[in-house]
Amino acid sequence: MVTAKTPTPSTTKQPSSPSASSAAPQPDPARVKALEQYEVAVRLLHEGKYDKAHVAFNKVLAISPPDFADRIRMYLDTCVKQSTKNKHSFATPEEQYDYAISLLNDGHYEDAREQLTQIVKAHNEADYAFYGLAVLASMTGDAHKCLDHLTESIRLNTLNRIQARSDSDFQDMADDPRFTELLYPEA
Repeated sequence: MVTAKTPTPSTTKQPSSPSASSAAPQPDPARVKALEQYEVAVRLLHEGKYDKAHVAFNKVLAISPPDFADRIRMYLDTCVKQSTKNKHSFATPEEQYDYAISLLNDGHYEDAREQLTQIVKAHNEADYAFYGLAVLASMTGDAHKCLDHLTESIRLNTLNRIQARSDSDFQDMADDPRFTELLYPEA
């Protein structure tokens, strides 16, 4: 009877190739850097920061390998479309104020702050914008800014003092003696 001989490690011949003994090839550092910046740009895009993403994609495009260029250009187009879509034009500062308050009510505090600040810069007598900034500061826990903005709002329109007394958005300020002094000054 004939038995099959199983090869032993000493009798098995290993193929010798130069790549088997050397380490895996190192990735191109420029490509790695481009990929890292690309990931940052995509993250900005997904966060809705279209202007920042646009800048980031332009930087990546300048250093990216050719196989990325088409995809980056597609994202650049998306950034431009989304940026222009989110630009608002308002017929009056009151319209912009209404928009800012809707942002505030939806919890988009930074966007609301940006809109209200634009109104104040363009119309420094807009008491309602200062009032809106005071409400925003109260809601975000910034007592000092709340008092500053509310003081200016009342200076511009004394009726804002009466409105603030019953405005539930200032409930976090109710225990602050400075707030009480502002709303109920001694005669």
